Parts: sequence; structure tokens; C-alpha cells
Amino acid sequence: MSVIGIDLGNESCYVAVAKAGGIETIANDYSLRATPSCIAFSGKNRILGVAAKNQQVTNMKNTVYNLKRLLGRKFRDPHVKKEIQFLPFTVFEEKNGNIGIKVNYLNEEYKFSPEQCLAMLLTKLKDIAMTALQTPINDCVISVPSYFTNNERKALLDSAAIAGLNVLRLFNETTATALSYGIYKQDLPAPEEKPRNVVFVDCGHCSLQVSAVAFNKGKLKMLTTTSDPNLGGRDFDLIIAEHFCKQFQTKYNIDAKSNARAFLRLLTEVEKLKKQMSANSTTLPLNIECFMNDKDVSSDMKRADMEALCTHLLERVETSLKDCLKQSGLSLDDIHSVEIVGGSSRIPAIKQLIEKVFHKVPSTTLNQDEAVSRGCALQCAMLSPAIRVRDFSITDVQAYPISVAWDASPGGESAGELEAFPLNHPVPFSKLLTFYRQEPFSIQAKYTGSIPYPDPTVGIWIIKDIRPNTEGKPQKVKVKVRVNLHGIMTISSANMYEAKESIEQESVEEQPKEMQVNNTDQQNGGEQTNEGEESMDTNGGTGPVSGEGAVPEVGSGSSWTKKISAWFSGEGSDKDKDKKKKHVVKSIELPIESITNGFSQVEINHFTEQEFKMIASDRQEKERADARNCFEEYVYELRNKVGSDGEFAPFLLENDRNALVMQLDDMENWLYEDGEDCNKQVYLDKLQQLKSIGEPVQNRKIEYELRPMVMEDFGKSLQLCMKALELVRSKDPKYAHLTEEDYHKVEDAFKNSYQWLEQARSKLAVAAKHLPPPITVAQIRQEKSNFESCVNTILNKPAPKAPSPPKEEKPAGDDNKTTQGQDQQPNSEAPNSDKKDEKMEWN
Repeated sequence: MSVIGIDLGNESCYVAVAKAGGIETIANDYSLRATPSCIAFSGKNRILGVAAKNQQVTNMKNTVYNLKRLLGRKFRDPHVKKEIQFLPFTVFEEKNGNIGIKVNYLNEEYKFSPEQCLAMLLTKLKDIAMTALQTPINDCVISVPSYFTNNERKALLDSAAIAGLNVLRLFNETTATALSYGIYKQDLPAPEEKPRNVVFVDCGHCSLQVSAVAFNKGKLKMLTTTSDPNLGGRDFDLIIAEHFCKQFQTKYNIDAKSNARAFLRLLTEVEKLKKQMSANSTTLPLNIECFMNDKDVSSDMKRADMEALCTHLLERVETSLKDCLKQSGLSLDDIHSVEIVGGSSRIPAIKQLIEKVFHKVPSTTLNQDEAVSRGCALQCAMLSPAIRVRDFSITDVQAYPISVAWDASPGGESAGELEAFPLNHPVPFSKLLTFYRQEPFSIQAKYTGSIPYPDPTVGIWIIKDIRPNTEGKPQKVKVKVRVNLHGIMTISSANMYEAKESIEQESVEEQPKEMQVNNTDQQNGGEQTNEGEESMDTNGGTGPVSGEGAVPEVGSGSSWTKKISAWFSGEGSDKDKDKKKKHVVKSIELPIESITNGFSQVEINHFTEQEFKMIASDRQEKERADARNCFEEYVYELRNKVGSDGEFAPFLLENDRNALVMQLDDMENWLYEDGEDCNKQVYLDKLQQLKSIGEPVQNRKIEYELRPMVMEDFGKSLQLCMKALELVRSKDPKYAHLTEEDYHKVEDAFKNSYQWLEQARSKLAVAAKHLPPPITVAQIRQEKSNFESCVNTILNKPAPKAPSPPKEEKPAGDDNKTTQGQDQQPNSEAPNSDKKDEKMEWN
């Protein structure tokens, strides 16, 4: 199983995979690394990725894109109203106020949510990874803009769930970029030394994100992140397109904005022109043929003109850069370098602004397009047990401050509010809030300050099943407020601690149950995420609640650790022992009802089932189209070959050839008329019918071309056999061991095969080309094989071994003489290894 990282961009997506050799970006079915974020619908199937982008102009109303700008939002959101102005497909308001997208799919009207459409895109990316890696894909890490709020992040998780992906983490794009930069740096300062501070500027298709990061060896810490969610490369395109629209209105008397197709073509050409201006400061032309009303349009622009038009956008870029520098608390001398990523960061004016604000030339050591996907793949490898990765600690930050508020209690506790997670607070992180309640109550979370989302409410959680103690007084309730790995704030648990009298033999395991609960989350944090936990008292204090019978809380210091040890061991004062015998604190988990945005599990299951049906339908349509293409290809190929000048023409009678050509013409006409939308089996049957006619002709041609070569090989084998027979007759030492019977067997085999070959040649010489050959190539090869097997068995028979000479007996005295002679003259004769071994063995 492989782990992948997905850079989910507004314009295009990248998929990277972590392998033993490093990180690799996966190419799609068009051998491109970038997959456009487009989904198109037709009367037969869905079209995803590159193919959807290619037919965008001809199928505008059914091609959906710009999904990240619509994700997790309501239809009446001012941001959505602004986006809809530039979208050619139909966007409408659902009954619950959500966004709906209306398309024509399978010749019917279908309605999808942006989350469903994004799930389709994720399905395509998953399929690309599975095809490239030849292994199932489940675990992944998906990039998310740092400015995304709770609702947008939850919507993205819902889309991934519909696509069947297990998201280990929604990873901020800024943090992913920092990880891909830092993990390969071998010269980072040691943990105890001053960190290396690097600023990352990510200007993409629709947004600008600037972050400051502190690096030490083996870890990174995000210092701050600022963003402008409505400032990206497309905003430059729109301003330039507006400029040309005014020119065309004056010059050609045409309004490009009144025609959606024309305006889309203009945006495409403007984007190309913008990229050319980034590399060239001279005047560059813009030409579009048949733009509107059969008119060709032309104009030109140079880089200075573009920068003059986009002055207000560049001012916003400068503001974001300065805000990041201010929030980070760094001086210019503290900044080591400024790295740029994102396609729009290639604009020279933006590079100049970076140099102006930070007094450093922007560095491009990272791959500007693939840095985010590579960082996501690395994070996925860290979180997955399947791959071993070098330890690298990551501390992310909260982009917007979050406050929690609670209602008043009839028992006397007043309503209150506190900022649980301030700006740039480390995440993931958990906090324990302590309440004293005797009935259910609600907690509301919201963003404070300015956010790019109309509703600051994060959610409302109702803590249920709270009851007073036996004396009718409020009981302690601890609520865990948490920002998890995905950057989503939630209330993960609530526990009521009830003090009861106990007997002396009470199990020790029951007493520290609450402490075990508190410690669990801190242990689950992991060293790679630096997850922490903190206890807070809603009365205003932070840390453990003092007083008799108080239960130790996480993070309260080493003194509480000692008390816990004493509690288990039974040590301590007599007063503590008495307390242990008389009282026990029991932890009761409370049910929580959450009121937040997003799909319910029932809706996700329904959408998942619908997605799988569409996947099956797409697969069936692909198989049908492949069968049709195979049939169409065979019709054209066969007709070309059986034509009067074709290679199959000599192997068909004129009447048969004309009849076959007519049949092929009829099949071609059927293919484009009645056979346009037949099912897969019809095409397969038609193809088989044609092959039953075409393959015999093809086989006759192949037989005719191969036959001379095969017969020549057989003749060479006969010649070799004839030479061997001559050597046998001449008593050649090589064949001296063969008997007369062996000679006659070889001679008979030679005569029979020679006679068979001559007869075959005679038959084939008079055989008609349009008829099946009387003797096939396979028969000739089989006859050759049988002949060679028979002859080789005899001719290659090994000669019998000569009998060894008998050993002569020597007198007893001769052995001594021989030994003395050998001792006196050791070099008198060449050494014999056999005798030497025999002598050594005898000694």
C-alpha cells in the first residue's frame, strides 16, 4: 500500500507519492504532472481532468470548475455571488440555502453539490495514483489553504469520504511548503541554537499566502501566516481581459462580456499573454480568430502596461507581505531567505515587491508547482506506519482566534466567554475547561476578528445527561475543546466527576480513571505534531482546581505526579489514607450533541453510493467505447488492406473482394447511424463476424510470406544431414562408432523427408493464393522438427568409452626401488596428479 499527498489547487492538482527513493510526482493518463481541476458531464459519461479542460469551450454549461471557491459556503454568501458572475454553468440555491450545481448528465438534468463535484475530482486523482503505482490507495494527506475555516475544512473532508479516501491530515499549504523545504536541509542549526527564519510567499491561481517559519535541525515551527484569499493569478487575468474587452468594444464594436464562450476564450489567451510578459518586457501581440460574429480580433500589450493596470492588486500584495513581517515579530536581519512558490509568483512585479519589503532577492530552490504536493506526501509518510521517515517535528499555528462561550447555570455559575485559541496558537492542541453544573448546558464557539467567511460561528455543542449530586449541588464537568490535525475545532469529550462514598476494599483502578482519560490525548499527540493539552478553569484560573477532593489535571506540574504515585502506592498522611477509604471520584462520560455545518453520515453514505454508481457507469461506458473503437479500427484497417492496391488483394478473388468491400462500407454506415450507441456486446459480435472473414485472408498472406523461409530452413537441415552421411561413409573418426544400422536409419529419414519436401513444393507451386494452402507453415516446421529429432539422436550418439588397461603386478622389492628412484630424482618425469593423490592417500 502506498501513501500519497494531494495538492488540491483551484486550477490544477498534483499527486505525489512517498517511496523508498524519495518523493515522486505522479503523471496522469496524458503524461502530465498537472491535472486540471475540471469535471465535465456528457450524455454518456463524466469527463474528468485533462479531457474536461480540453472540451471546456464546447461544453461550457456542463463543465464545472472553481470548486474550492464554493466549498462549504451558502448560496447567499457575498463571496459566492461574486464568483457566480464568472461561472458559465448553472448555480442555484438549495432548499437549505446550500449551493447546487445543475448539469445535463446522461441526457437528464442532475443536481450536485460542490462537495460531490470535488469528490469526483478526488476520485480521478485516486485513480491516477492507483494506475501509476499498481496498488490500492486509501491513506492520503490533502492540502488546504491556511485561511480555510471550520466549515470549508469539514466540507473537504466530506468530499474525501465520498471519494473513499482516508485523510490522515488536512495539511495547510504553507506548512506543506515549509516541510518540503526543511526536511532535506542538512545545514539547519541545532535545536539549542538560534533558528533559521525563512519566509514563504505562495501566490497561486486564486489566493496569496505568506508565512514565516523557524527551522532547527529536525523540526519546524510556523510563526505566523497571513493571506489574501481573493488575490491570485486569475485576478490579473480578469483585469487584463477587461482592458481588452473595452478595446474590442471600441475597435470592433463587439461586447466580449455578453458572450460567455468568447469571454472564456479571451481569458485563455490572456493567461498565455501574461506568462509571456513575465519573461519578456517588449510589446507582445494578442490575436484571436473568429472571436465573435465571425470577426478576428488583435491587440497588444507590454509588461509595463499590465503592471499599471494591476497597481491596486500589487498594493494588496505588499500589504500582505508587511503584515506577515509585523506579525512574525522578526526584524529584516533575522530573516535568512525568502522562498517563492506558486505559479503567479513568477510575475516580475511580485518579485520586486518581495525584494522591496524583505530586502532579499527571492529564492527559487523549491519546485514552484510541486512543493505543496511533495510536502503532503512527506507528511502522509510520517503519519502512516507503512513507511519509515526521518523524524521531523512540525508545529502549525491557528490562523484565526477562536473563542468559546457558555450559557449561565441556574445553580449560580454565570455565562461567560474566553479565547480558547488565540491567533497563531500551536495546533493540534486540546484544552480542558472545568464547569460546575447540575443540568445540561451548551457551548458555542466562534471566530473573533476578521475572517474571509460571512458567518463567524464554528458550532454549538450541547452537553447532556448532567445531574446534581446526592446533595443537590452542581458537579464538576470537564469539557475537552480541541483543534485537531485537520485544523478543525471541536469538542471531543465531556466528563462529569461524581464524588461517592466507597468501601475500604474499593478497586484502585477505579479511582484514577479520570487521570487516565486526561493523559490519553496528550500521549496520542505524537512527536511529529507537537500536540499539547492545557487545563483551564472557567472561573478565571488556569491549572488544577484547588480544594478538598480535587482531582489532578493534566499539565498541573510535578507535585501532582507525586500525589498520583502516592495515591496508587497508599503512601502519604493518615488524612490522605482516610480520604481514600471514604471517597472515590467516578468519571462519567457525557453525550454531546453537535450543531455544525456539513453532511450527516447518512448523506455521506448516500452520496458515496451515488458516486460508486457513477464510477461503474463510467467504466461501462469506457468499455463500450473501447469495443466500438476496436470495431471501427478493424473496419478501416481491413478495407484498406483488401482494396485493389492493398496487401490482401492477391489472396482474394475479385468477386469476393468486391463483396467484402461492400460489406465493410455497410458496416461503416451502420456504425455512424444505427450503431452509434449500441452496447458493448453488439460491437464485439460484429467484430468477431468481420474477423471470421478477414483473419483467413490474413493467414493466407502470412503463410505465403513465411513459407519460402521455412522451406529454405528445412532444406538446409537436409543438406547438413547429407554431409554427415558422406562423413559416415568415409569412416570419419567423428562417426566411427556408428553402426551400419545407424547409417541406414539416418539415410532412410533423409530420403523420406527429402521426398516429402519435394512433394510439398510441387503442391504449393500450383496452389491458388485465394484458397487455403494445402500444406501449412506449421506442418513444414513440424516435419522439420521430427526429422532433426530423429537424425540428431543418432548422429550425436556418444562414442563408447575405451576399457582401462589391466594393472601389472610388481615384485615387493620393486616398490622400494621405485620409491628410492623418485626420492633421488624428484624432477625426472612430469608429475601425475592421479598418482600423486594415490600416493598421498596411501601414506
